[in-house]
Amino acid sequence: MTRINFSSASGTSSFERTVSTLVFAGILIVCSVAVGCSSEKPATQSSINRPAMAQPTPPPTSVVASAPTPVAQAAAKPIHKKVVRKAPTTVTYADETSGVSFQYPRRFALKTGEDADKLVSSEPVPMNFVQSGGVALAAVEVPESAYPKSDLASAFFNVSVNKALTAEQCREFSGSQAKAATVEAAATTATPASTPLPMSKVMIGDMELQSTEMLASKGGREEASKYYHVFENGACYEFALKVATELETDEGGKHVDREDVFKRLEKILATVKINPVSVPEVTASAPAVAPVSPAQ
Repeated sequence: MTRINFSSASGTSSFERTVSTLVFAGILIVCSVAVGCSSEKPATQSSINRPAMAQPTPPPTSVVASAPTPVAQAAAKPIHKKVVRKAPTTVTYADETSGVSFQYPRRFALKTGEDADKLVSSEPVPMNFVQSGGVALAAVEVPESAYPKSDLASAFFNVSVNKALTAEQCREFSGSQAKAATVEAAATTATPASTPLPMSKVMIGDMELQSTEMLASKGGREEASKYYHVFENGACYEFALKVATELETDEGGKHVDREDVFKRLEKILATVKINPVSVPEVTASAPAVAPVSPAQ
Protein backbone atom coordinates (compact mmCIF):
# COMPACT_ATOMS: atom_id res chain seq x y z
CA MET A 1 0.00 0.00 0.00
CA THR A 2 2.78 2.36 0.82
CA ARG A 3 4.31 1.97 -2.65
CA ILE A 4 1.20 2.58 -4.42
CA ASN A 5 0.84 5.86 -2.58
CA PHE A 6 4.39 6.78 -3.23
CA SER A 7 4.19 5.81 -6.90
CA SER A 8 0.96 7.68 -7.36
CA ALA A 9 2.35 10.64 -5.51
CA SER A 10 5.45 10.68 -7.60
CA GLY A 11 3.44 10.27 -10.79
CA THR A 12 1.24 13.10 -9.87
CA SER A 13 4.11 15.43 -9.17
CA SER A 14 5.78 14.72 -12.50
CA PHE A 15 2.53 15.34 -14.32
CA GLU A 16 2.08 18.61 -12.56
CA ARG A 17 5.57 19.58 -13.40
CA THR A 18 4.95 18.77 -17.02
CA VAL A 19 1.73 20.75 -17.03
CA SER A 20 3.39 23.66 -15.28
CA THR A 21 6.15 23.59 -17.85
CA LEU A 22 3.67 23.64 -20.67
CA VAL A 23 1.66 26.40 -19.04
CA PHE A 24 4.79 28.47 -18.51
CA ALA A 25 5.85 27.91 -22.04
CA GLY A 26 2.42 28.96 -23.23
CA ILE A 27 2.59 32.09 -21.12
CA LEU A 28 5.98 32.91 -22.60
CA ILE A 29 4.63 32.43 -26.11
CA VAL A 30 1.64 34.64 -25.38
CA CYS A 31 3.85 37.30 -23.84
CA SER A 32 6.25 37.20 -26.74
CA VAL A 33 3.38 37.56 -29.17
CA ALA A 34 1.93 40.46 -27.16
CA VAL A 35 5.29 42.15 -26.96
CA GLY A 36 5.79 41.66 -30.67
CA CYS A 37 2.42 43.21 -31.49
CA SER A 38 3.01 46.16 -29.21
CA SER A 39 6.41 46.76 -30.80
CA GLU A 40 4.96 46.66 -34.35
CA LYS A 41 2.28 49.32 -33.74
CA PRO A 42 4.69 52.26 -33.09
CA ALA A 43 6.74 51.08 -36.01
CA THR A 44 3.69 51.20 -38.23
CA GLN A 45 2.74 54.68 -37.03
CA SER A 46 6.26 55.95 -37.43
CA SER A 47 6.44 54.46 -40.88
CA ILE A 48 3.19 56.30 -41.81
CA ASN A 49 4.40 59.63 -40.40
CA ARG A 50 7.89 59.40 -41.79
CA PRO A 51 6.98 59.86 -45.48
CA ALA A 52 5.07 63.12 -44.72
CA MET A 53 8.07 64.47 -42.86
CA ALA A 54 10.55 63.10 -45.28
CA GLN A 55 8.86 64.54 -48.42
CA PRO A 56 10.07 68.17 -48.75
CA THR A 57 7.69 70.83 -50.09
CA PRO A 58 8.64 72.08 -53.55
CA PRO A 59 10.52 75.37 -53.53
CA PRO A 60 8.26 78.40 -54.05
CA THR A 61 10.68 79.85 -56.56
CA SER A 62 9.33 77.74 -59.38
CA VAL A 63 5.75 78.93 -58.73
CA VAL A 64 6.78 82.57 -58.48
CA ALA A 65 8.80 82.33 -61.64
CA SER A 66 5.88 80.97 -63.63
CA ALA A 67 3.25 83.42 -62.32
CA PRO A 68 3.36 86.98 -63.78
CA THR A 69 4.41 89.69 -61.38
CA PRO A 70 2.06 92.60 -60.60
CA VAL A 71 4.46 94.95 -62.36
CA ALA A 72 4.36 92.87 -65.51
CA GLN A 73 0.56 92.80 -65.42
CA ALA A 74 0.40 96.56 -65.04
CA ALA A 75 2.77 97.01 -67.95
CA ALA A 76 0.78 94.66 -70.15
CA LYS A 77 -2.53 96.44 -69.46
CA PRO A 78 -3.21 99.07 -72.17
CA ILE A 79 -3.36 102.65 -70.99
CA HIS A 80 -6.35 104.59 -72.30
CA LYS A 81 -5.61 108.28 -72.59
CA LYS A 82 -8.50 110.69 -72.18
CA VAL A 83 -8.89 112.73 -75.33
CA VAL A 84 -9.78 116.35 -74.64
CA ARG A 85 -11.58 117.92 -77.56
CA LYS A 86 -11.12 121.64 -77.82
CA ALA A 87 -13.91 123.82 -79.12
CA PRO A 88 -13.15 125.52 -82.44
CA THR A 89 -11.96 129.11 -82.19
CA THR A 90 -14.44 130.32 -84.80
CA VAL A 91 -18.21 130.04 -85.22
CA THR A 92 -20.15 130.08 -88.48
CA TYR A 93 -23.17 132.30 -89.01
CA ALA A 94 -25.52 131.36 -91.85
CA ASP A 95 -28.87 132.82 -92.87
CA GLU A 96 -30.85 130.72 -95.33
CA THR A 97 -33.24 133.54 -96.20
CA SER A 98 -30.58 135.99 -97.36
CA GLY A 99 -27.94 133.38 -98.26
CA VAL A 100 -25.27 135.21 -96.23
CA SER A 101 -22.70 133.23 -94.22
CA PHE A 102 -19.45 134.17 -92.49
CA GLN A 103 -17.15 133.06 -89.68
CA TYR A 104 -16.30 135.05 -86.58
CA PRO A 105 -14.25 134.47 -83.39
CA ARG A 106 -16.10 132.47 -80.73
CA ARG A 107 -15.43 135.04 -78.00
CA PHE A 108 -17.00 137.85 -80.06
CA ALA A 109 -20.69 138.65 -79.46
CA LEU A 110 -23.20 137.90 -82.22
CA LYS A 111 -26.36 139.97 -82.45
CA THR A 112 -29.22 139.28 -84.83
CA GLY A 113 -32.68 140.68 -85.50
CA GLU A 114 -33.73 143.57 -83.26
CA ASP A 115 -30.47 143.45 -81.27
CA ALA A 116 -28.46 143.94 -84.45
CA ASP A 117 -30.78 146.76 -85.57
CA LYS A 118 -30.37 148.58 -82.23
CA LEU A 119 -26.59 148.33 -82.40
CA VAL A 120 -26.41 149.60 -85.99
CA SER A 121 -28.95 152.40 -85.38
CA SER A 122 -26.92 153.77 -82.48
CA GLU A 123 -24.06 154.78 -84.83
CA PRO A 124 -23.71 158.18 -86.55
CA VAL A 125 -24.12 156.56 -89.98
CA PRO A 126 -26.26 153.44 -89.44
CA MET A 127 -26.27 152.32 -93.10
CA ASN A 128 -24.69 153.74 -96.23
CA PHE A 129 -27.31 152.87 -98.85
CA VAL A 130 -28.19 155.52 -101.39
CA GLN A 131 -31.86 155.06 -100.49
CA SER A 132 -33.72 153.98 -97.38
CA GLY A 133 -35.09 150.47 -96.95
CA GLY A 134 -32.07 148.71 -95.50
CA VAL A 135 -32.52 146.00 -92.85
CA ALA A 136 -29.78 144.87 -90.43
CA LEU A 137 -29.34 141.09 -90.52
CA ALA A 138 -26.50 140.40 -88.08
CA ALA A 139 -23.68 142.13 -86.22
CA VAL A 140 -20.53 140.80 -84.52
CA GLU A 141 -19.23 142.99 -81.70
CA VAL A 142 -15.65 143.02 -80.44
CA PRO A 143 -15.62 142.53 -76.62
CA GLU A 144 -14.22 145.26 -74.37
CA SER A 145 -11.78 142.73 -72.90
CA ALA A 146 -9.95 142.64 -76.26
CA TYR A 147 -8.67 146.20 -75.63
CA PRO A 148 -8.84 146.85 -71.88
CA LYS A 149 -8.24 150.31 -70.45
CA SER A 150 -8.34 151.99 -73.84
CA ASP A 151 -10.44 154.69 -75.50
CA LEU A 152 -12.29 152.12 -77.63
CA ALA A 153 -16.03 152.81 -77.40
CA SER A 154 -17.29 150.10 -79.77
CA ALA A 155 -16.17 148.00 -82.70
CA PHE A 156 -18.29 145.64 -84.78
CA PHE A 157 -18.92 144.07 -88.15
CA ASN A 158 -22.47 144.09 -89.49
CA VAL A 159 -24.46 142.89 -92.51
CA SER A 160 -27.46 144.73 -93.93
CA VAL A 161 -29.58 144.18 -97.03
CA ASN A 162 -31.71 146.51 -99.13
CA LYS A 163 -34.10 144.85 -101.58
CA ALA A 164 -35.39 148.16 -102.98
CA LEU A 165 -32.19 149.04 -104.88
CA THR A 166 -31.13 148.17 -108.38
CA ALA A 167 -27.70 146.85 -109.32
CA GLU A 168 -26.52 150.33 -110.37
CA GLN A 169 -27.85 151.95 -107.21
CA CYS A 170 -26.05 149.31 -105.15
CA ARG A 171 -22.71 150.51 -106.51
CA GLU A 172 -23.33 153.93 -104.96
CA PHE A 173 -23.22 155.17 -101.39
CA SER A 174 -25.00 157.99 -99.65
CA GLY A 175 -22.17 160.35 -100.64
CA SER A 176 -24.46 163.23 -101.58
CA GLN A 177 -26.19 163.01 -98.22
CA ALA A 178 -22.84 162.87 -96.44
CA LYS A 179 -21.58 165.94 -98.32
CA ALA A 180 -24.74 167.84 -97.44
CA ALA A 181 -24.29 166.92 -93.79
CA THR A 182 -20.65 168.04 -93.98
CA VAL A 183 -21.59 171.44 -95.36
CA GLU A 184 -24.31 171.94 -92.79
CA ALA A 185 -22.02 170.89 -89.94
CA ALA A 186 -19.22 173.11 -91.18
CA ALA A 187 -21.54 176.13 -90.94
CA THR A 188 -22.17 175.48 -87.23
CA THR A 189 -18.98 173.88 -85.95
CA ALA A 190 -15.37 173.51 -86.95
CA THR A 191 -15.60 169.71 -86.87
CA PRO A 192 -17.48 168.13 -89.78
CA ALA A 193 -20.16 165.60 -88.92
CA SER A 194 -19.00 163.11 -91.57
CA THR A 195 -16.35 162.99 -94.24
CA PRO A 196 -16.67 160.46 -97.10
CA LEU A 197 -13.60 159.11 -98.85
CA PRO A 198 -13.18 158.03 -102.51
CA MET A 199 -14.63 154.67 -103.58
CA SER A 200 -12.63 151.62 -104.60
CA LYS A 201 -13.15 147.96 -105.55
CA VAL A 202 -12.36 144.93 -103.42
CA MET A 203 -12.39 141.25 -104.38
CA ILE A 204 -13.63 138.70 -101.83
CA GLY A 205 -13.54 135.27 -103.42
CA ASP A 206 -15.49 135.58 -106.66
CA MET A 207 -17.36 138.71 -105.51
CA GLU A 208 -16.38 142.20 -106.60
CA LEU A 209 -17.46 144.74 -103.99
CA GLN A 210 -17.62 148.53 -104.13
CA SER A 211 -16.08 150.04 -101.00
CA THR A 212 -15.72 153.40 -99.33
CA GLU A 213 -14.57 154.77 -96.00
CA MET A 214 -16.05 157.42 -93.78
CA LEU A 215 -15.04 159.32 -90.66
CA ALA A 216 -17.90 160.70 -88.54
CA SER A 217 -18.34 162.19 -85.09
CA LYS A 218 -21.26 162.21 -82.71
CA GLY A 219 -21.10 163.83 -79.29
CA GLY A 220 -17.84 162.80 -77.65
CA ARG A 221 -17.25 159.85 -80.00
CA GLU A 222 -15.42 159.56 -83.28
CA GLU A 223 -16.24 156.70 -85.65
CA ALA A 224 -14.21 155.35 -88.56
CA SER A 225 -16.21 153.12 -90.92
CA LYS A 226 -15.57 150.98 -93.97
CA TYR A 227 -18.51 150.01 -96.22
CA TYR A 228 -18.73 147.32 -98.90
CA HIS A 229 -21.61 146.83 -101.37
CA VAL A 230 -22.42 143.93 -103.67
CA PHE A 231 -25.56 143.11 -105.66
CA GLU A 232 -26.64 139.46 -105.37
CA ASN A 233 -29.94 137.57 -105.37
CA GLY A 234 -31.76 140.66 -106.61
CA ALA A 235 -30.77 142.73 -103.55
CA CYS A 236 -28.01 145.05 -102.37
CA TYR A 237 -25.85 143.67 -99.54
CA GLU A 238 -23.85 145.99 -97.30
CA PHE A 239 -20.96 144.89 -95.07
CA ALA A 240 -19.78 147.53 -92.62
CA LEU A 241 -16.72 147.64 -90.36
CA LYS A 242 -16.94 150.28 -87.61
CA VAL A 243 -14.52 151.40 -84.93
CA ALA A 244 -15.61 154.15 -82.53
CA THR A 245 -13.37 155.79 -79.94
CA GLU A 246 -13.99 158.21 -77.08
CA LEU A 247 -12.57 161.68 -77.64
CA GLU A 248 -12.08 162.15 -73.91
CA THR A 249 -11.86 159.47 -71.25
CA ASP A 250 -12.12 160.07 -67.52
CA GLU A 251 -9.82 157.15 -66.72
CA GLY A 252 -7.13 158.34 -69.12
CA GLY A 253 -7.22 155.18 -71.22
CA LYS A 254 -4.59 154.60 -73.85
CA HIS A 255 -5.40 155.31 -77.48
CA VAL A 256 -6.41 152.18 -79.37
CA ASP A 257 -4.81 151.35 -82.70
CA ARG A 258 -7.71 151.54 -85.16
CA GLU A 259 -5.87 149.66 -87.88
CA ASP A 260 -5.34 146.74 -85.53
CA VAL A 261 -9.06 146.64 -84.77
CA PHE A 262 -9.91 146.88 -88.47
CA LYS A 263 -7.62 143.92 -89.22
CA ARG A 264 -9.66 141.78 -86.86
CA LEU A 265 -12.90 142.84 -88.50
CA GLU A 266 -11.47 142.37 -91.99
CA LYS A 267 -10.75 138.72 -91.14
CA ILE A 268 -14.50 138.26 -90.69
CA LEU A 269 -15.18 140.04 -93.98
CA ALA A 270 -12.76 137.70 -95.78
CA THR A 271 -14.96 134.70 -94.89
CA VAL A 272 -18.20 136.18 -96.28
CA LYS A 273 -20.15 134.09 -98.79
CA ILE A 274 -23.50 134.76 -100.43
CA ASN A 275 -25.28 131.62 -101.56
CA PRO A 276 -27.97 131.78 -104.24
CA VAL A 277 -31.52 132.01 -102.96
CA SER A 278 -34.79 131.82 -104.79
CA VAL A 279 -35.98 135.27 -105.79
CA PRO A 280 -39.77 135.59 -106.10
CA GLU A 281 -40.76 136.48 -109.59
CA VAL A 282 -42.83 139.62 -110.02
CA THR A 283 -45.35 139.25 -112.81
CA ALA A 284 -46.93 142.34 -114.27
CA SER A 285 -50.70 142.18 -114.12
CA ALA A 286 -52.53 142.65 -117.41
CA PRO A 287 -54.42 145.96 -117.68
CA ALA A 288 -58.11 145.68 -117.10
CA VAL A 289 -60.13 145.87 -120.30
CA ALA A 290 -63.46 147.61 -120.07
CA PRO A 291 -66.28 145.49 -121.35
CA VAL A 292 -67.54 146.58 -124.72
CA SER A 293 -71.25 146.89 -124.97
CA PRO A 294 -72.75 145.57 -128.15
CA ALA A 295 -73.72 148.18 -130.70
CA GLN A 296 -77.35 148.94 -130.84
